[in-house]
Amino acid sequence: MVNRSSAGLGMDGPSIRPRPTRVAAAERPKAALASPLVIGAILVAGLYFGREIFIPIAIALLLSFVLGPLVNYLRRWRLPRLVAVGLTVLMTLGIVGALGTLIGIQVADLAGDVPRYRATIERKLDSLRDSPAGRMTDYVANIGRAIHNAGNAETQPKPAASPPPAKGEPPQERKPMLVEMTATPPSPLETASTLLSPIMQPLATLGIVFVVLLFVLMQREDLRDRLIRLAGSRDLHRTTVAMDDAAKRLSRYFVAQLALNTAFGVVIGVGLYLIGVPNPVLCGIVSALMRFVPYLGAFLSALLPMLLAAAIEPGWNMTIATAILFLILEPITGQVIEPMLYGQSTGLSPTAVLVSALFWTWLWGPVGLLLSTPLTACLVVLGRHADHLEFLDVLFGDRPALTPVQNFYQRILAGDSEEVLGHAELILQHCSLSSYYEDVVLKALELAAGDAARGVLTPAQKSAMRGTLSELIDDLADRADGPVEGGHRDKPAADACEAEGACSPLPVHPIPGDLPEGWTREGAVLCVSGRGFLDAAAVAILAQILAKRGIGARTVPFSETASARLSRLDPGAARIACVVSIAHGGEPQHLNRLIARLRQRMPAVPVLAGLWLAGQEERRPTVTLDADITAGSLHEAVEAVLAAAEADAKAAPRPRQEAPAPAALAPSVVGQGA
Repeated sequence: MVNRSSAGLGMDGPSIRPRPTRVAAAERPKAALASPLVIGAILVAGLYFGREIFIPIAIALLLSFVLGPLVNYLRRWRLPRLVAVGLTVLMTLGIVGALGTLIGIQVADLAGDVPRYRATIERKLDSLRDSPAGRMTDYVANIGRAIHNAGNAETQPKPAASPPPAKGEPPQERKPMLVEMTATPPSPLETASTLLSPIMQPLATLGIVFVVLLFVLMQREDLRDRLIRLAGSRDLHRTTVAMDDAAKRLSRYFVAQLALNTAFGVVIGVGLYLIGVPNPVLCGIVSALMRFVPYLGAFLSALLPMLLAAAIEPGWNMTIATAILFLILEPITGQVIEPMLYGQSTGLSPTAVLVSALFWTWLWGPVGLLLSTPLTACLVVLGRHADHLEFLDVLFGDRPALTPVQNFYQRILAGDSEEVLGHAELILQHCSLSSYYEDVVLKALELAAGDAARGVLTPAQKSAMRGTLSELIDDLADRADGPVEGGHRDKPAADACEAEGACSPLPVHPIPGDLPEGWTREGAVLCVSGRGFLDAAAVAILAQILAKRGIGARTVPFSETASARLSRLDPGAARIACVVSIAHGGEPQHLNRLIARLRQRMPAVPVLAGLWLAGQEERRPTVTLDADITAGSLHEAVEAVLAAAEADAKAAPRPRQEAPAPAALAPSVVGQGA
């Protein structure tokens, strides 16, 4: 007994109710957006209002990364941890104290020469006023001043005239009054407070820094264990490796940066001493410190020595020599030495460096500007190892936000042929053409096939994708397919290709000279596309790769294999027919019908069925194709065709036997069909 309501039958007979088409969403949000925003706002507010506490802690933590290797070195000499940490902190405190004393002496010496420098600068300004540029500037300033005064004269009221004195009254004269002001001498306590108040806060901050530093170096392992517990104690191996890797990376980076900036300051100081600029030690220290400021730090540090050079010499030769010194050293240090020491800069994107500098300067002032790059580098390293902080690496890291596959799909989805070709040229600098097709293009087409199966692609988008792919394949037709030698591995694109496994060409045997004559003629391989909107592009790629192996291939669209038009299909001297489809969901019914029609038209020609389901290996065992050979990827299809050509070459009698034997075919590459 069938329930009519469940079967969809009414009293008047069967009624068909079409089910609404449901389109699955691309992604479902995992959590509300308000919660992370509230947490982020609370953290920023805490960092801002607690900056008096967090600034010393941040400086101490950064110093711990720098001094950690030295503590480990002393521990290797069998020194107790307390002794090793104490010696390291005392040495650091001595260096900081020596630098502070040296800076104070240099500043006092510079302050004593300020009157002499002021006179020289005034004379240079007077000489600049007498120059043509100075006269032009004064002329423009006088015009503006005259316009401004004329406007004020019209709006200001005239002053009232004072009444004249009466007749017979002599004018009264006001006698000046002498006023004497005496200051009360300050007490000894006030004098001490006045002298020490400017340095009390820096000394207090310095004391907090070294106390926290001592604690961090003493409790380093305990702090690491607590961070591991917070990050995730379920997978201790992964968390421990991540923490150790992050600590080593940060230590190497900070030590290298400190050493490089110190060397930069020393070279600047020596160069200024040879030029004759006064106070070269102070200028060198300022240059080393300012180089921690991203982008503009080194050039801003050049202002002080250039002003001193202009103040001590009547001419401009010393100032020009100082500017040349900075213009030569900074590009060499930033563009040559830095990549050699610790890779491509800090691992941060240029936008992230600028944004982090603005953010930390707003949050913590000048100290935040100096700490902006190291602090952001710490956040990026944590984001690369902690799943919950991955957004930090995405926002601030210098690694590409999208994989090459995602980049390619985004470009063909937009229908931008120029960007697609530029993306291909960038990757093909490091990878072969066939590997680019296999590991980038076809995987991107898998994403497109998935979106098409979900019904999220419009007809206009499908048409734009087909046109863009056709233009790309035509543009790459003249490019040779072979292993890339040299390979600029220092570029980000190389790492991206290696991550996708796209740096090795597809098989190239047998060589064209060993191919039988029937395989080199056009149409030796019939590449027939399935009914999918991307199958024609996949067939064109297969035909192009086979042609670069010396095999004659011809593409056949799906429309020409219909039952009504199949009789007009001329197979010619076809040796094998390759049916290719980029299907999503593993439904081979239309391919089996197509294979049956081809066998009816070409009974003596073997059929290769390529159902390319990249990333869906778990579904392949359920797919059954009625073909002589099956291939699950472009690699397997090329291997199968080359294996068939190689078998013909071995079976046919050859008059010349000196040709090298072809390489053996891997037995696990091609699977035979049912």
